[in-house]
Amino acid sequence: MARKKKQLPILEEVLISGVAAEGKAIARVGDKVVFVPYVAPGDVVDIQLTRKKNSYAEGKAVRFHTYSKHRTAPFCEHFGVCGGCKWQHLPYEEQLKYKHQQVIDNLTRIGKIELGEVYPILGSEHIRFYRNKLEYTFSNKKWLTEDEITSGHSFDNMDGVGFHIPGMFDKVLDINRCWLQDDITNQVRSCIKEYCLSHEGYPFFDLRNQEGFMRTLLIRTTSTGELMVIVVFFHEDSEKREALMQHIDNRFPEITSLLYIINEKHNDTITDQEVHVFKGTDHIIEEMEGLKFKIGPKSFYQTNSKQAYNLYKIAREFAGLTGDELVYDLYTGTGTIANFVSKQARKVIGVEYVPEAIEDAKENASLNNIGNALFLAGDMKDILNEAFINEYGKPGVIITDPPRAGMHDDVIKTILSASPQRIVYISCNPATQARDLNLLDTDYVVKKIQPVDMFPHTHHVENVVLLQRR
Repeated sequence: MARKKKQLPILEEVLISGVAAEGKAIARVGDKVVFVPYVAPGDVVDIQLTRKKNSYAEGKAVRFHTYSKHRTAPFCEHFGVCGGCKWQHLPYEEQLKYKHQQVIDNLTRIGKIELGEVYPILGSEHIRFYRNKLEYTFSNKKWLTEDEITSGHSFDNMDGVGFHIPGMFDKVLDINRCWLQDDITNQVRSCIKEYCLSHEGYPFFDLRNQEGFMRTLLIRTTSTGELMVIVVFFHEDSEKREALMQHIDNRFPEITSLLYIINEKHNDTITDQEVHVFKGTDHIIEEMEGLKFKIGPKSFYQTNSKQAYNLYKIAREFAGLTGDELVYDLYTGTGTIANFVSKQARKVIGVEYVPEAIEDAKENASLNNIGNALFLAGDMKDILNEAFINEYGKPGVIITDPPRAGMHDDVIKTILSASPQRIVYISCNPATQARDLNLLDTDYVVKKIQPVDMFPHTHHVENVVLLQRR
């Protein structure tokens, strides 16, 4: 017989004292740090411990004795369950304050470097409906909230369309309204859901048993008003598929790119799947300073378009280009930054691991008649070496925007060997950025630091750093 798991204690009347990593808040009880989600500094709460280690514990607030003055009412009905937008209960000014401090703390504690001029964090003009891309999952086993379970209602229909519950691959929270993307997204999602539930032959996907018909829904928007909708089915049923796609087209004539995919794999990634055009084009167009960027269903593009423009302007300003420089744009993605700075440079060379992204970058350069940008595909640590520099020339400026893991040691060694005058380091993870800046500190001094908030109501923060050769 399995031994019953011991119930962890409840800590009573604990003051929440600060904000920690991953968006959780912290409290100090004796010599222990306790991490608690969905609370604000200044709250006094009872904490039910859920995990206990030697030096720290994790828990959840089960009773509030005092509410912090640094708190606001969350605007989303799904707050606290969905797993996204974990800081909705914090006023936006407070969110920015904690994000700014997070950047400074990482650079000083991990980087152990002398900081140059630190500019105030640049907040997002739009803190609702700011994303240009969202993906929803169809599930025949939707997640029931505690309120629903205790309501006494019977749930005969367990179909839902929404987001995965954190840590549970087969549970999806049915979303009524999401505040992340233009409201047309909610309308499209609701329309498809209602049609499938009111017509025979549209079973929602069973994630555990891998069966069903309706799988995922991907929606992309642009600041120019274009709209892409991609419906992913588990198998082909031309009659059912055709009827649903026609219904979507009839209801939303503003869709400029209506696509579908048949994905029979055991995972939801579409990078290796064939995309079919039902109506319209196979792409949408984003614009920035007159430059056009073609975005396909598989393309990477910064998900906050308006704030991405501000981020790129900061990177360009920090680069200090005069028109004579050879610029390396490392981890170039679809070449957005490379194409954006090309007018101010003699030549730009973009390097990226994903071959499809490089093809997008080339296409975007061609679309904008940019003739001084070269794009190359390959693993950064393998392709960026002494032979590469000998072939293409020593860069005067390097712009680097690596993934969350930061840059490989070999890439940093090559950058130090190339010895550019300036490095502009853009990062979505100030902790790994700080580690890399520490390695670059032998030859470079940090001159400017500009945190940028791309994702309001989350703990995520971007940071742009200008390094000057010593």
